Amino acid sequence: MSSVAIPEPSSSNKTRQVTTRVLCLGNDLLADDSLGSLVAEQVRKLALPNVQVVETPEAGFHLLDYVLHIHRLVVVDTVMTGTASPGTIHEFREDELETVPGGSPHYVGLHETLTLGRCLGLPVADKVVFLAVEASDCSTVGGAMHPAVRAAIPSVVRMVRSSLQL
Repeated sequence: MSSVAIPEPSSSNKTRQVTTRVLCLGNDLLADDSLGSLVAEQVRKLALPNVQVVETPEAGFHLLDYVLHIHRLVVVDTVMTGTASPGTIHEFREDELETVPGGSPHYVGLHETLTLGRCLGLPVADKVVFLAVEASDCSTVGGAMHPAVRAAIPSVVRMVRSSLQL
């Protein structure tokens, strides 16, 4: 199991071994897509040992650094499947993902980034869990978050905590 030494937020020179990263994706300027930032804020308050919480609007190969040097990766994001109501939480493991024919709709997605890292022999997370909340609108700049998406935040935070105990 790989780990990364992360400085403690205090003034001491102590370091802690991070074995799990919670990667919260999304853009806080885009309506429901801001879910990741809000979940990251709540998970940080839990001060979980050996857990690093990261939030980013980045996508594709820019995510490669975030999937390296950890044992477990928990990804929080929004999704628009059109098959569920806004606020529905989807939980799945990496091996349950199907590759999109012709590549990801985002050109290079997280699944392709994980696959590339492994093909290159990089120390990619062994265990990957995805928590995706069904969104209503991920493109309106300055748009309000759908009430059902906002209401899902406490459940997502509980699911993040639960997935870290596996």
